[in-house]
Amino acid sequence: MLAIIENLPFWRIYSTNSSELLIVSGQCRNHVSFVTVGEEYTDQRIDNFLFRELKGVPKSRIYKLIRVGEIRVNKKRVRPDTKLCVGDVLRIAPIRTANRETTSKNKYNQNNIKDISILHEDDGLIILNKNSGLATHGGSGISQGAIESIRQDRPNTKFLELVHRLDKDTSGCLMIAKKRSVLLALQEAMMTKRISKTYQLLVKDRWPMSRKSISAPLLKNQMKSGQRMVVVDSNGKHSITDFQILRLFKQNTFLQASIITGRTHQIRVHCQSVGQPIAGDLRYGDKQYNSQLKLVGLRRLFLHASSLSFNHPVNGEFFTVTAPLPEALKKVLARL
Repeated sequence: MLAIIENLPFWRIYSTNSSELLIVSGQCRNHVSFVTVGEEYTDQRIDNFLFRELKGVPKSRIYKLIRVGEIRVNKKRVRPDTKLCVGDVLRIAPIRTANRETTSKNKYNQNNIKDISILHEDDGLIILNKNSGLATHGGSGISQGAIESIRQDRPNTKFLELVHRLDKDTSGCLMIAKKRSVLLALQEAMMTKRISKTYQLLVKDRWPMSRKSISAPLLKNQMKSGQRMVVVDSNGKHSITDFQILRLFKQNTFLQASIITGRTHQIRVHCQSVGQPIAGDLRYGDKQYNSQLKLVGLRRLFLHASSLSFNHPVNGEFFTVTAPLPEALKKVLARL
């Protein structure tokens, strides 16, 4: 839990171009606040901590506050990636801002919530079924993603953090921890390959029965345009994806993929590397193939995070959650 020093409130603030100070509670204050970090937030990055606590304040504003020293830890300047320890004291300078209309923000949040359904929830964990087109988190021109929407929908839930990520155009299972202990346990399980992730996808042409796995090192590249691309490269990180044929069509194959290593865009690049890109992939795909699939109604990347299996970090029981294939993708398969 957080302890507030000198009974100074930790307020939530919304921003506009005005220089007035607005506290959401309606009580204006212009003094510095201090917050002591409890055990629950030990080893968390300060930027992630502030994103949650300063709800409504743009991330760019928070990064600037850190950069110019308006936010300090134990009286010292910090970097955004500084990790907090129990007992650390955060000094947060007054944030000059003002009220703004929240109707559009709330409406946007409601629209995003419609793109999320809950597959499972308990005291420590939420597993969402994320729609294609909804980012996992905000950033890079995206003001709000799945995690921000869940936080706004549950303002009284103190701790909500992403366990992992999904590409914006990938649908399916997404884990959110409700306790820091659960977050750390699941992240460790992912690092030690004790969480099984399976995906369903449609690829170009008929997949060879003999191809059960693709092992190809992956390297992140930054294009001149600023777009991030991943390529197969001998200098890249070791990457393995296992595949199972679910259904063969004349010019397509419906597959299940299990990622043994969790690299950025791993399944998409591995499929591209053998000349069988995923249907609807605008970054690594085949334009002509994508155009053909549009004729049968495909309007998105045909990649779906279909299941997660792991030992639950609270009770240790083996646990599997499945996200059904979206109806739009089922219709595409029916038309092939």
